[in-house]
Amino acid sequence: MSSTFSVPTSAPTLARLVGDTPVCWIGQPFTPPGRGFWAKLESANPGGLKDRPALHIVERARARGDLPPGAMIVESTSGTFGLGLALAGIVYGHPVTVVSDPGMETIVHRLLAAYGTRIDVVTRPHPVGGWQQARLDRVSELLTAHPRAYWPCQYDNPDNVDAYDGLAEELLSQLGGVDVLVCSVGTGGHSAGVAKTLRRHQGEMHLVGVDAVGSAIFGQPARTRLMRGLGSNIHPRNVAHGAFDEVHWVAPHEAVWACRTLAATHYTTGGWSVGAVTVVASWLARTLPPGTRIAAIFPDGPARYYTTIYDDAYCAEHDLRDRPPSDEPEEIKHPGEAEVTRWTRMVMR
Repeated sequence: MSSTFSVPTSAPTLARLVGDTPVCWIGQPFTPPGRGFWAKLESANPGGLKDRPALHIVERARARGDLPPGAMIVESTSGTFGLGLALAGIVYGHPVTVVSDPGMETIVHRLLAAYGTRIDVVTRPHPVGGWQQARLDRVSELLTAHPRAYWPCQYDNPDNVDAYDGLAEELLSQLGGVDVLVCSVGTGGHSAGVAKTLRRHQGEMHLVGVDAVGSAIFGQPARTRLMRGLGSNIHPRNVAHGAFDEVHWVAPHEAVWACRTLAATHYTTGGWSVGAVTVVASWLARTLPPGTRIAAIFPDGPARYYTTIYDDAYCAEHDLRDRPPSDEPEEIKHPGEAEVTRWTRMVMR
């Protein structure tokens, strides 16, 4: 029997799984009736938010000739970008080596291995830059040993920023416009990229960054952090400091409360970044004028956090349970004014 059905090639089929993610309205109990914000659910991508930059960075590197056919990709990551690179490696036919540290969750480690990714784990933190700098030092060693290998350098690569044009366009289509954008900040890619495109289309737009207590990105001292996926011990060049109108720091117990409350009331939740962003976005929804269109980026879902945020024993060990944030953040005028230990706000301009 003849058929007109043709089998598609795997690469474009896989790549089409990324993007067109839904938005979800988040309201009570985080806000009074009639108030709330829109959450962009990037967990709907196969590996999360960073599928977008991983595919885009690899595609652009191949087009420029920076990434030869079949050459290895090497990158430092705590998890989500590694999952995106695993997808990009399969799509474009490149072996991937991810440099991580002992904090990588077991589920992420096993998924990366299942996707054919090699995981290189550093064993001790850098004395100044912590695990993040130790991973970067190991990347340098691997690049020396493999001269044809390509380093996406997600912290500094402008392609990371440009990768989020599509996400911004989706928000414009879904919401008709965004008055306030709330983003967690780690490498700085999605906050810079989404804000740049939104402002190009609609002019004024208020950008709110959400960082972790103990992160050095916005001038606080670097400390050991429980939260992964946001915050940094280094200063990524992709962080568009001048684009932010305000920044908030959130502590782990505040993010845990938000994640678990989201799960119980909205059947929508995620990791540290999702919890921290929810704390800030819900406060903005309570305090800004009614009708303000607030969009918050939820980078991932809950799966990789079953041994941390959603583990009662872990939360009890680190005193993270049943400690909701205050109704209002503390306020500082300059990062050198005080070392923050709980939800704190700083107006940038």
